[in-house]
Amino acid sequence: MPTSQLTNEQAVQIIKQLSPQGKRAILVALAEEHEKQREALLEYGDQRIRNICAQRGIDWTSLTDEEREQFIDKLLHEDG
Repeated sequence: MPTSQLTNEQAVQIIKQLSPQGKRAILVALAEEHEKQREALLEYGDQRIRNICAQRGIDWTSLTDEEREQFIDKLLHEDG
């Protein structure tokens, strides 16, 4: 079955025609999708910082919040 491509503007116009409940359902679905993407990004960042620490012989878990901030600041200001 062929599918048609909608422009963003067309999609917006269709959504505007929905009932308040339909609009809410779309917002909820989009929010849930966004939350999944956010969680995946946070997990990636967490694994990445732990790997960087491990490469430098540092245990991320044992660092205080202040030490973590200092470590990240140092990373941000490294050359290369």
